[in-house]
Amino acid sequence: MSERYVVFSHGKDGEPWGNKIAAMAELARNEGFQVESVDYRGIDNPQDRVTRLLAYCKDLRGSLVLVGSSLGGHVSAAASSLLQARGMFLLAPAFYMPGFEQYTPKPANCPITIVHGWRDDIVPVENSFRFAREYKATLHVIDSDHRMGDNIRDINYYFEYFLIQMDKYT
Repeated sequence: MSERYVVFSHGKDGEPWGNKIAAMAELARNEGFQVESVDYRGIDNPQDRVTRLLAYCKDLRGSLVLVGSSLGGHVSAAASSLLQARGMFLLAPAFYMPGFEQYTPKPANCPITIVHGWRDDIVPVENSFRFAREYKATLHVIDSDHRMGDNIRDINYYFEYFLIQMDKYT
């Protein structure tokens, strides 16, 4: 069996091993995945972040699951086709942002799950409804804000299910 990787992309003001990523990484390791997390601190331009992700993943051999939060979700989706991602798990992805709607990426044809908070005041939850409808993604909407810091357990529940389902596709 080839290696299976989960590669995390944090949000604009996030960090590579924040609380959500650390909790999800532990779960992914328990499911038999190698875990990587890209450091985007100091890189504000989304395209530069995509370039960083592509370079980071160029030597990974095996099936790739991309996990992105907010801007990291946008970056993951933008790189997903070039990386031939086998799946994407996105948290409050920054899609269809006002003035930048045309930059919302077309994702790879792979299983996509989105978790978004009803009370998100940074990225409207309606944006995830639109993306999920257009690309037939699974969408879980939870009682949370943009950061979802108090909902790590809920996120991990959906993430574990997603990873188990990936066995069908990898």
